[in-house]
Amino acid sequence: MAEYTPMIKQYLTIKADYKDAFLFFRLGDFYEMFFEDAINASQILEITLTARDGGTNDKIPMCGVPYHAAAGYIEQLVNQGHKVAIAEQTEDPKQAKGVVKREVIQLITPGTVMEGKNLLEKENNFLASVTSFSDDSFGFALTDLTTGENRVSLLSFHFDDVIGEIYANGVKEVVVSSDFDDKYRKALIERCSVTLSYEDNCTIANQFEQLIQGLEDEKMVLTYGRLLNYLMKTQKRSLDHLQEVRIFHTNQFMKIDLYSKRNLELTETIRSKGKKGSLLWLLDQTVTAMGGRLLKQWIDRPLLNKSEIESRHNMVQTFIEHYFERLELRDQLKGVYDLERLAGRVAYGNVNARDLLQLKKSLEQVPGIYHLVTQLKHPYATNLAKQMDLCESLTELLQHSIKESPPLSIKEGDIIKDGFNATLDQYRDASRNGKTWIASLEKQEREKTGIKSLKIGYNRVFGYYIEVSKANLQFLPEGMYERKQTLSNAERFITPELKEKETLILEAEEKIVQLEYDLFIDIREQVKGYIPRLQALAKVISELDVLQCFATISEERHYCKPQFSEEQLFIKDGRHPVVEKVMQAQEYVPNDCVMQQGQALLLITGPNMSGKSTYMRQIALTSILAQIGCFVPAREAVLPIYDQVFTRIGAADDLISGQSTFMVEMLEAKNALVNATSKSLLLFDEIGRGTSTYDGMALAQAIIEHIHQQIGAHTLFSTHYHELTDLETKLENVKNIHVSAIEENDNVVFLHKVKEGAADKSYGIHVAKLAELPDSLIERAKEILGQLEQTEKEVAVSSEESERSVEPADNLQLSFFGETKASYKMGDKQVTSKEKDALKSIKEMDILGLTPLEAINKLYELQKQLKG
Repeated sequence: MAEYTPMIKQYLTIKADYKDAFLFFRLGDFYEMFFEDAINASQILEITLTARDGGTNDKIPMCGVPYHAAAGYIEQLVNQGHKVAIAEQTEDPKQAKGVVKREVIQLITPGTVMEGKNLLEKENNFLASVTSFSDDSFGFALTDLTTGENRVSLLSFHFDDVIGEIYANGVKEVVVSSDFDDKYRKALIERCSVTLSYEDNCTIANQFEQLIQGLEDEKMVLTYGRLLNYLMKTQKRSLDHLQEVRIFHTNQFMKIDLYSKRNLELTETIRSKGKKGSLLWLLDQTVTAMGGRLLKQWIDRPLLNKSEIESRHNMVQTFIEHYFERLELRDQLKGVYDLERLAGRVAYGNVNARDLLQLKKSLEQVPGIYHLVTQLKHPYATNLAKQMDLCESLTELLQHSIKESPPLSIKEGDIIKDGFNATLDQYRDASRNGKTWIASLEKQEREKTGIKSLKIGYNRVFGYYIEVSKANLQFLPEGMYERKQTLSNAERFITPELKEKETLILEAEEKIVQLEYDLFIDIREQVKGYIPRLQALAKVISELDVLQCFATISEERHYCKPQFSEEQLFIKDGRHPVVEKVMQAQEYVPNDCVMQQGQALLLITGPNMSGKSTYMRQIALTSILAQIGCFVPAREAVLPIYDQVFTRIGAADDLISGQSTFMVEMLEAKNALVNATSKSLLLFDEIGRGTSTYDGMALAQAIIEHIHQQIGAHTLFSTHYHELTDLETKLENVKNIHVSAIEENDNVVFLHKVKEGAADKSYGIHVAKLAELPDSLIERAKEILGQLEQTEKEVAVSSEESERSVEPADNLQLSFFGETKASYKMGDKQVTSKEKDALKSIKEMDILGLTPLEAINKLYELQKQLKG
């Protein structure tokens, strides 16, 4: 039986260790793929699928991409969630016996990308690991390979907390154990759309022990160990830039669950999934990539510690007061490149001379930044200045070594400045003088021979030569030069002297390129020693950037500095920050919001499109802005510090999980009701609209009562169930407010102003008219609405009259014909026992306590009873 060729056997052996990755197998100037990899890659990358002889009777599917263009193809695959294993030749083909040895030198995955268009400068590219423990808790670790950041936490006993962290950090790849529970794997893939990878080794090697010295729990060590071992196996290179693992406790920050982050559009919009239109889009006035990433982290994790929050506010106030210093700081920061990712590239070994030039230019800005910060005379600023490492010796090294316009490649020379290395200067002198000598020789030979067209040229095959056209050969003395090459229209010659100079020049140029490469590698190794200092400097720079950003946006948008109180929430002329910016030229209508400490629930009514949801969201966004350290969109604000924010706004079917709109609504409501405390903020928008009227109204009222009696959290509850507004008279801490609208010429005008009291109606048909539904449909809807309203009135009147007119008869009468009947008198008419029961029910009914819809329902039941 025919066997595969040795090369295909080698391919299959390597592929066996990377079954879940595309194997890019280096053959000459191409990366080749075979078998299923070739079929799948050809479809994804839209490249030609061919076949080759592999030693068996059937040809093997094959496709390939050029070596020099591979990066783009790899990026395409990784962006779609795939992994790519790069197999390179690891021995010299000239010395190989048999098939050239090949090994995988790197596995590129969605969580380990180091460069490319999909690596956004203001976003982290986190890789996560999740470990489940026997007590049902979860270990959660993060690393950003591009910046070296490491974090770890222990999460509660609910997997939704893990899902929330993955969503908040934009994780694209998660590392788990091979025996990780299938239900959790399914949840990660279906709900988070992440790439799953596997690693069972959690032991941390000795050289990385300094990374975990601050970890307080063995579970944390195991969780991070899994992540670290995965990185070591896949990257196969230096990880010197990894920073000490930081512990983050979720209870140290305001908790905003997955649903609320989505509903409030903190970092991306619901509709487009893009940044524009989100709170992050509004706030991002950062001028460095590092600051942009830190801003997103702060939005995801608002603070709970009042003193920390107020320290940020005070620093923002200082920046506002020092306008010119802030402008100058922004200008200085614009010259700072991404220090964190530059440090990562240095450690990773893929840094080039232009990267080091960016590092040098960044460090040259630091003294000016330091001087500006010290001028602010503020404790927060002083503390940041103390942490600012100027790295002067590194700046000096880079200033003296790297040229101002180096090439991209580090193997072509022209990187190192003159005067940095004496040997390099000697080689350069030989090369430059040699070329000057060649030019002088050409002039000399032209004069000697009288041939003005004589020239001295060079090519890689023959080296330097003297070229004389055939027309001028007659003027050349016999034996003057040694013939080297004959062309169709010229002859080429050499001389011993020219050959000697050629050797000197070429040797010097070869030595220059190699020496420059060696010098660059040495400089890179010296820069490696500064990585921890650069990372510490980056943290200070990014914090300054975010705080000046807060000052800039607060001043431009006329935000106020909030105060904090446990007694109340008071917002004067509050605005929705994003809607206000999107409206631009239009005037935004500000609104107040007042809630006292303890049980406070605002029941919001009003027509669709009037601004109920906007009003609710702006309260939540105001609180989040305050707790990340920014000023808030209001004329005056006194706020509590909320421990959690929950929202139930909008709904859509979750088709993947097989859950209806109403089920999604109930699950989100349950999450809030189970986890909220008296220090939380709850937003409920149109609860119960996904089911029947009676079910929905009953659930809405029960939820309001539960919040009022069991939780006591500040709550904004909008509804179209106007019957619920009666709760203001039954529950002492429920207050009705409404978003006003007026009716003019059968059209509705939205005033967007929040007022006390309940709305008189919902204006639903008016909104339908604005949406330009057919006129005939609108008229028919009005007729039906009129009939329903008339029915409600008649039912109410009938109930009242029945209660007044029914009176007991003076006697009971036995019937001798048919069933025995108890008799009541209604006027002059005797009634049956069924009628008696119905009348009794009406008499015992609390008519004034019923809503119109409940009255209709009771009437229907009585009618059915009498007809039965």
